[in-house]
Amino acid sequence: MSNKNKNCSCGQESTRENQVDNLNTGQITLDNQTQKELKALIIPLILFTIGIIFYEKLQKPNWRIVEYAIFITTYLISGWNVLTNAGRNILQGEIFDENFLMTIATIGAIAIQELPEAAAVMLFFQIGELCQSYAVGKSRRSIRSLLEIRPNKANIIENGEIKEKSPEKVQVGDILIIKAGEKVPLDGEIITGKSQVDTSALTGESIPKTVREGETILAGYINQTASLKIRVTRKYTESSIAKIIDLVENAKSKKAPTEKLMTRIARYYTPIVVFLSLAIAIILPIFIPQVTRQEWVYRALVLLVISCPCGLVISIPLGYFGGVGGAAKKGILVKGSTFLDTLTAVKTVIFDKTGTLTQGVFQVTQIVPYNGYNQTELLNLAALAESQSNHPIARSILEAYHGEIRESEITNYQEISGFGIRAQVKGMEVLVGNHSLLDKAKIEHHTCNLQGTAVHVAAEGKYLGYILINDKLKEDAGDAILKLKQKGITKTIMLTGDNRNVAKDIANKLGIDHYQAELLPEDKVKAIEKYLYESNKKDKIAFVGDGINDAPVIVRADVGMAMGVMGSDAAIETADIVLMTDSPSKVVEAIGIAGKTHQIVWQNIILAMTVKAIFLFLGSLGIANLWSAVFADVGVALLAIFNATRVLKS
Repeated sequence: MSNKNKNCSCGQESTRENQVDNLNTGQITLDNQTQKELKALIIPLILFTIGIIFYEKLQKPNWRIVEYAIFITTYLISGWNVLTNAGRNILQGEIFDENFLMTIATIGAIAIQELPEAAAVMLFFQIGELCQSYAVGKSRRSIRSLLEIRPNKANIIENGEIKEKSPEKVQVGDILIIKAGEKVPLDGEIITGKSQVDTSALTGESIPKTVREGETILAGYINQTASLKIRVTRKYTESSIAKIIDLVENAKSKKAPTEKLMTRIARYYTPIVVFLSLAIAIILPIFIPQVTRQEWVYRALVLLVISCPCGLVISIPLGYFGGVGGAAKKGILVKGSTFLDTLTAVKTVIFDKTGTLTQGVFQVTQIVPYNGYNQTELLNLAALAESQSNHPIARSILEAYHGEIRESEITNYQEISGFGIRAQVKGMEVLVGNHSLLDKAKIEHHTCNLQGTAVHVAAEGKYLGYILINDKLKEDAGDAILKLKQKGITKTIMLTGDNRNVAKDIANKLGIDHYQAELLPEDKVKAIEKYLYESNKKDKIAFVGDGINDAPVIVRADVGMAMGVMGSDAAIETADIVLMTDSPSKVVEAIGIAGKTHQIVWQNIILAMTVKAIFLFLGSLGIANLWSAVFADVGVALLAIFNATRVLKS
């Protein structure tokens, strides 16, 4: 509804957002802008008040020139932006917008000597704009806090000295010192120190996190208790915070279907209203001579003001923006309002297991050797074979093995996705992986029911035993599944590459409806395509994974959600929604915010359309005047705008 848009149209996004803050620079200008607009309204408001107080006296012939001076001055000062935008847009071919409607209506009111009404329309419209600035600013505060964590300096260690640099100029491999109380400027690995860090700006979690040597630390964290020395692992432009800020800045580019629908309606609605008003002013007086032409013209002007769709068109994207902002405040990054709409239609939620429902922290719990090997020999062989793998299971085996790893003893290393490892270890061909790997090699092995993930080991075609590894469930996983069902999710599914016994045990513990186990990455894609094919077209499917191994499935789902993947390129690039913590409960929160946003948007649509329909009817009968029209336009817009900001309290 901004009047400062070079190409202002009710069907376009308001530049008020750009006036509120500049996302590219992170500078917040809301306060200054509001003060400037408030000062600009003081003079016309005083003049208008004087005009109303002395209105009866100003109606006398000797005072009419004073009446014109007071109300026309008020009109021009408060309505100058509307008038100039209307003229500019007409020259550019953008005729039918709110500026055009208000200009025609108020000039017509002046022509029939309804000066106070003409001035009131412009004055109260500007007051509405002022209130809208405040409302929009309130909706954007959560995103503003994210932008405020943009680091502006980095203390780099060069030749034993500490030098201050812009984060953009720091290179990968540089060593930084992060003092207590400072923001972490770039992603890096801690090489010295242990401290607590505040991650709330990125994750929404208020509890500090302890970080220590060897761990990853992300830009945007706030170091709290002790100095840390870190080695930069990513340039600023590739850091997690830079990508997240870019994600939020561009979220509004992906509009929800409701937004697109209202934009299309506004494009046709406005010219229809203009021509209908012309018909009332010109044609109806011919057929209904009992009412004077001036009265019909007045009714047409009332109709024009009432019909301004700006409140409806602005409050809808504001409602969605509030949803995106409210979600960001809680560590849920939504790439566009369209995904909020889709979330409201989700009836099936599919989870990956490892790192999503479980902690992804594996521990060796049992070593069972066969065919003459002992536990130490079996673990030694498995550790050597897995030493070049980054898989969590491989890391758990290496953590359990405390011996020396000689790279010279390992050759022809091959990682077989979804199966395991094949390598030459000490001259022997060694297989380490799941039972499917040994099935392919036609090696007989232990296959009885095992409560955990079994890593089988074979050498030279001979089965040597298995290592049992267990993963722990996340604390809130069971509660999240229960709350999803309470929110109307009809089906919960788990897809995993783990064995059936483990999958069954976890599904039973969490109350998951269905599960599929022993799936390769491509099998997961086939599984979700099957669910998509079988589901009702109106019922959407969400997939929740770790954002790295599950990227193809995240892309394929109606809504792809990446969980607990701060700093993961795959998550930020492929997921529609990025959950910045490891908590499955964030899925419930995301669906809750989407539902509330959808509800508020439709409340605004129904409110605006109902009130406008009532006043249009009253205006056509001559019951409603221009004062009523001001309420129907500006009043409804403000009600809708303030209603839209409620989503921030989700």
